[in-house]
Amino acid sequence: MKEKLLERLVRYTAVSTPSDRVLAETRKPSTECQWDLLRQLEKEMRDMGLARVELTGDGFLFGRLDPSPGCERAPSVGFMAHVDTASDAPGLGVVPRVHDNYDGNPIKLGGGTVLSPEDFPALLKYRGDTIVTSSGDTLLGADDKAGIAEILTMAEYFLSHPEATHGPLEFIFTPDEETGCGMDGFPLDKLESKLCYTVDGGDEGEVEEECYYAWGAEVSFTGRAIHPGKARGKLVNAASMAASFAVMLPRSESPEATDGRFGNFWVHHIEGTIESARLTLFLRDFDREGMDRRLAALEAFAAATEAAFPGGRVQVETKKQYLNMKEGIAAEPRLIDFLVASLEEEGVVPLRTPIRGGTDGSRLTEMGIPTPNIYTGGHNFHSRTEWIPLSAMESCLRVLVNLVSRWARAN
Repeated sequence: MKEKLLERLVRYTAVSTPSDRVLAETRKPSTECQWDLLRQLEKEMRDMGLARVELTGDGFLFGRLDPSPGCERAPSVGFMAHVDTASDAPGLGVVPRVHDNYDGNPIKLGGGTVLSPEDFPALLKYRGDTIVTSSGDTLLGADDKAGIAEILTMAEYFLSHPEATHGPLEFIFTPDEETGCGMDGFPLDKLESKLCYTVDGGDEGEVEEECYYAWGAEVSFTGRAIHPGKARGKLVNAASMAASFAVMLPRSESPEATDGRFGNFWVHHIEGTIESARLTLFLRDFDREGMDRRLAALEAFAAATEAAFPGGRVQVETKKQYLNMKEGIAAEPRLIDFLVASLEEEGVVPLRTPIRGGTDGSRLTEMGIPTPNIYTGGHNFHSRTEWIPLSAMESCLRVLVNLVSRWARAN
């Protein structure tokens, strides 16, 4: 089903679906364009013949595949992906480009964007492969439209191959994952599966059963305006306060300075005037004690900023986004055992690494449905240099089919 995977990926990525972090707090989906893909997927799932297809008023899409004869007692397993793309790079007007028989040389895209093996050595692993990119003016959106393509192509495989046994399957597509609010209001009562997988990972072979503890913070700065000619001892510049606070965040604990199991602080957005300013930042750590330290550090930075700007005020508001899913997944070891065995049977080397981020599965695990993450095969997510090799999508599809077959034999 190589052609099916490619056709779906190109078709889905051509539908622009960037989400909005601010609007996601009060609106679901946060952007109207996400409905375009959700409704397209709803029709596709109905036309395909999936059972009980339902699109909720908040943009959660469900479809189901009834079990093969004799597999009725197998556990129902869900597969989840999200329709939105990140706002970190331009996401409107995506033009996917297909590069057949990649020759190992730099790929020159629009807007001066170059995808070079010198910068991204993983490209050389896929010489002779089909590589999909954007035009270079936007991100591609393989995060997570590759996951959607792989899930629905897997569903089509079982529908067209009745000899391939499977238990009850459930397919769930969600909005706003990239905002951290994707599972707010998730209709858990509609979910029939007690075990799920997200198909939202990156490099070929990734198996992710652990993620960050994640918090967001909104830091507000209140200053005092006065004519600069009369400002001595009176003016308090909120914009300068925000800048001062931002530089207190340790550079050695930023995303660009950390990897592996090291957490970080990172500023996502800053804006302001003399009278008021606002800074949005995210905190990430793999240990709860580390997260507590980071939260306490924000309060210390706020106090230091107020001391440096007499008369100014700093207010820190924090909000939990998701928790490390490791303990919840460990409660059902077959989730990982079956997945690793499925990769190995397909000749894919399992890469068991923690996610330096999170997925809808992080939140779903917190709700009591253990949900590890499976690779899509994509690279450089959230950027204009995003790319994905078709062979990695094929291997993901084979792993999914193998995984479903293993669950069909479980009881």
